[in-house]
Amino acid sequence: QVQLVESGGGLVQAGGSLSLSCAASGRIFSINLMGWYRQAPGVQRELVATITSDGTTNYADSVKGRFTISRDNAKNTVYLQMNSLKPEDTAVYYCNAHVLHSYSSTFWVAYWGQGTQVTVSS
Repeated sequence: QVQLVESGGGLVQAGGSLSLSCAASGRIFSINLMGWYRQAPGVQRELVATITSDGTTNYADSVKGRFTISRDNAKNTVYLQMNSLKPEDTAVYYCNAHVLHSYSSTFWVAYWGQGTQVTVSS
């Protein structure tokens, strides 16, 4: 019912920057929480950053001060600006959104993007 399409991943040297974007489309009445998660080989998926519909943000300690999450509610899009990248940031990054499909819906449904690879070389 909802698709999250991510873009912006790639290869960058340590200390460099990348910008990710994720646009949600489909049967959407409202989107509350949006966020970014990442998964590196051999580890479980971890939270990177979240942002509420009113702009309240939350960051993992490992990225605080380096990454910035933002969103455009009119476009149903969330962004992640990644600066001062480190090799340990290498992972597949997944967009997440909690969607209310209609006014009559009784709960939020979580959707995930397809993932975009971010590789930081040393």
